[in-house]
Amino acid sequence: MKSVCRALGVARSHVHERHHRSEDGRDARKGRTPASDAQLLAQIREQIADLPSYGYRRACALVNRQRSAQGEERVNPKRAYRVMAQAGLLLPKAPRRRHGSRKHEGRVAVGRSELRWCSDGLEIKCDSGETVTATVSKDCCDREVIAWRAWEGKGLPGEPVREMLIEAVEKRFGSVEAVPPDHWLEFLSDNGSAYIAADTRGVARSLGLKPINTPVCSPQSNGMAESFVNTFKRDYVARMDLSDAATVLAQLPAAFEHFNEVHPHSSLKMRSPREFRRHQAAQARRSTVKDAALRCE
Repeated sequence: MKSVCRALGVARSHVHERHHRSEDGRDARKGRTPASDAQLLAQIREQIADLPSYGYRRACALVNRQRSAQGEERVNPKRAYRVMAQAGLLLPKAPRRRHGSRKHEGRVAVGRSELRWCSDGLEIKCDSGETVTATVSKDCCDREVIAWRAWEGKGLPGEPVREMLIEAVEKRFGSVEAVPPDHWLEFLSDNGSAYIAADTRGVARSLGLKPINTPVCSPQSNGMAESFVNTFKRDYVARMDLSDAATVLAQLPAAFEHFNEVHPHSSLKMRSPREFRRHQAAQARRSTVKDAALRCE
């Protein structure tokens, strides 16, 4: 049979399937009833009603999060893609970005929290002509925005950056004094004057941070922070009320909280940053209990 199939150029599995097929020519899925897509479409519309910039993967992640909480069966992203395509809910494909001639073979992401933080600034233009400037500190493993500062005006002074670093250390370690003396945590940023200032670098070192700056004209070296700025402007700033600076500043806390608690991230298996941190903590507890049980044996 092998020689015959090879001579005919057909697969043996196909010949075997055709030979054992029933007389009516239908396959084993003849009793399958397709699931209704009406409920799924309603759930997708509900999730993206306030998040129009979310694609099918994030929409599916939000639907699965809701279904898991209700004890329902999860949805395959391929099915979500098909349903959204039929309803005309898919986003247009993003244009290709031009790549520079410089090679970037490094990796910003790390495998464990508290190994590297990154930071960058962003400006938000208001309809009144005012400008809101913000800076964030982000973990390069769990992607959580640990601390942030925002103010009315252009430019990135050093004082808000130093205050942000102190708050970030207190949030992650409990207090400034609680940082282990032998634990050096990298702080990655570009070459902005607020980051390379002697006072900022001195405060960072006193907190147990190791300041690292990207090469000049190399934003890809701080790609995680740069990507966050693009995501924040697309998913949050684009649907804010930009009347004036005071209105924008009032909306920022909820936006950063939503990003940390709800926003699915592809590198975190479509979990939000805090959901990923809770998952990591649960795994660590299970590992500790397992190790203790093995020692008792």
